[in-house]
Amino acid sequence: MSSAETPSAAMLTVFSERRSDLLITARETRAEGVVSLTLADPAGAQLPAWTPGAHIDLLLEDTVRQYSLCGTPGDQHRWRIAVLLDPDGRGGSRRVHETLQAGDQVAVRGPRNHFPLHSVPRYIFLAGGIGITPILPMVAAATEAGADWRLYYGGRSQASMAFLDELAAYGDRVNPWPQDTKGLLPLDDILADPADGTLVYCCGPEGLLAAAEQRCAAWPAGSLHLERFAAKPQPEPAPGQAQEAPFEVVCQRSGLTVTVPPGQSIIDALEEQGVSVLSSCLEGVCGTCETQVLEGVPDHRDSLLSEDEREANEYMMICVSRSKSFSLVLDL
Repeated sequence: MSSAETPSAAMLTVFSERRSDLLITARETRAEGVVSLTLADPAGAQLPAWTPGAHIDLLLEDTVRQYSLCGTPGDQHRWRIAVLLDPDGRGGSRRVHETLQAGDQVAVRGPRNHFPLHSVPRYIFLAGGIGITPILPMVAAATEAGADWRLYYGGRSQASMAFLDELAAYGDRVNPWPQDTKGLLPLDDILADPADGTLVYCCGPEGLLAAAEQRCAAWPAGSLHLERFAAKPQPEPAPGQAQEAPFEVVCQRSGLTVTVPPGQSIIDALEEQGVSVLSSCLEGVCGTCETQVLEGVPDHRDSLLSEDEREANEYMMICVSRSKSFSLVLDL
C-alpha cells in the first residue's frame, strides 16, 4: 500500500458472483469415462439464461472446477454438464465420478461465457474428446440460425466419444474421427482454404488447439476461436532476459494502491491487503478473475483472451498476468 494508514473495513472490497445450490436430477454414462449430470433448482425456480460456449464452476468442497454447459441453451430449468474422468488430474473429476449421484445437491457459480458463438454464415467446428461439450449447443444454435456448418470430432476411440447418439441427428454434417481407426483429424485438409464469412471454433487437448492455430495462421484475423481446459504453455525466458520488476496496482473503487513484487500474483498481493477477488483456476483459463483495466499496459499471460482483446488492453486475468507499465489502474 502506498499509504501508511490501514484501510478501514469499508474499503476492503469482496467481489463475488452468483452462487446456487442445485439438485442433480439425472446422472448418465455417455461414453467410456464420461458421465453427464443434469442440474436443476431444488424448488423448481428458473436458472439464469446462458448462451453456447458458457461454463459453470462446480464447487466440490475445497475444489473448484469449470465445466461447459452442454444442454439446450433455451432451457432455464435444466443445466447439463459432462465430466471426463482424469485419473492423473487434481481430483475434481474423480469426485464427480465417485461421489456425486442423482438426488445430491452441489454448489455452482455462474454461468459465464468467454467462448461465445458469433453470428456468421458458415462455421467449422473442431472438437477433441471432452471438448465436444461446448460445441454441442453451438451446432444446435447454428442449425437454428440456418447457418452452414461442419463438425469434425476426434477421439481416442468411438467408445470414448460422448454424445455421438445426439449428433447422429445432424447427418453427414458431423464427421466422427476415432483415432484408433482413422488417425488424427486431417486438419491440413479441413483448414486448407481460408474463407471469409467462416469462423472456426475449436475445443480439446492442447495438441489439437496448437495445430489449429498453426493451420489458421493464414486465415483472416479473428477467424479462429479456441477454448482451453488447461493453461497454454508459456515461452521460456530468453537468456539474459531481465527478471520481473515490481509494479503498482491502483484499485480505483477500493481506494488502495498495492505493490506487486516479482514472483507474486496480483490476486495474492491484493489478498494480503484485504481485497478479495473471486477466482477459480488461478491459471488464466476460466476467466473468473477477469478485471477491467482503466489505465496502464498489462502483460497478458492468460490462455483466454484473443490477440485483438490483448491489444485492446481493456481486460486482464489478474491470476497470472502482470504489468508492462509501472502502474496499473484496475476497476477493483
